[in-house]
Amino acid sequence: MDLYGIVGAGGFGREVMPLARSMLGKRISTGALELVFVLDAPVETSINGHRVLSTDAFLASPGARWFNIAIADGVARMQLAERLESAGAQPFSVIAPNAVVMDNNHIGNGAILCPFVVVTSNARIGRYFHANLHAYVAHDCVVGDFVTFAPKVACNGNVHIGDHAYLGTGAMIRQGRPGRPTLVGAHAVVGMGAVVTRDVGPNTTVIGSPARPMLAKS
Repeated sequence: MDLYGIVGAGGFGREVMPLARSMLGKRISTGALELVFVLDAPVETSINGHRVLSTDAFLASPGARWFNIAIADGVARMQLAERLESAGAQPFSVIAPNAVVMDNNHIGNGAILCPFVVVTSNARIGRYFHANLHAYVAHDCVVGDFVTFAPKVACNGNVHIGDHAYLGTGAMIRQGRPGRPTLVGAHAVVGMGAVVTRDVGPNTTVIGSPARPMLAKS
């Protein structure tokens, strides 16, 4: 039997599990696969009706092993993905039934598109992307690997976002122009409710409206 694992059983993992179950339901009902939680050091043997396996037990299981990582931290997600892929497991994406993906988009492996997410047209999105409830990616955006959108992120057209960036709940990114996209750098953090009207540099945290770099405490 094939195993499909949701890595992480915190709040987000428990929200993603029913989406995966809905997507894989026919194959689960026929016994073709089992959908489990995967944790490094599990305490419980079952969560919300699904068996819990340690990472080692999941990787040692016979048959094909597929995984999705429901952990918001992009660096932790990358480290887990590298470990699982190097052991022969393969990523799968989880896409809610009411998520909308329009024309000519590319979305990398291991994505999570939660309910009411919209990706409009001609977007290029990297591996292991997370888009939480009601977030959207508009036309001609380029999104790197291991990027996280919290709920209600509004990423307007012609925005380029670097690897491992984190956009907090309700963040809004101003639309760029062809040849002059709005940039959010790698490992940047856009705070909850921030309104980004100018480029955000790599490794920079911005907050407020309009968004400005957060000053370090003295």
